[in-house]
Amino acid sequence: MKPDIHPTLHPVVFVDSGAGTEFVTRSTLTSKTQRDIDGVPHHVIFVDISSASHPFDTGKQRAVAVAGRVERFNKKYNIAK
Repeated sequence: MKPDIHPTLHPVVFVDSGAGTEFVTRSTLTSKTQRDIDGVPHHVIFVDISSASHPFDTGKQRAVAVAGRVERFNKKYNIAK
């Protein structure tokens, strides 16, 4: 591998504001806000959606009104039944 071409990894904690969960990992992202975890300063990154709150991952997917979409499509393009 070529030296000095890889980005620097920093210790970060991703905080899901919707679910209130935290993921401690490493990332190339940084922030001005830091928090000490086990004596190591971590950058705090706030996210809106993560695997803890995404509907696909949680299984709480809401039903989509498909019939309404089909009716609007037919009405828009004047498709007779």
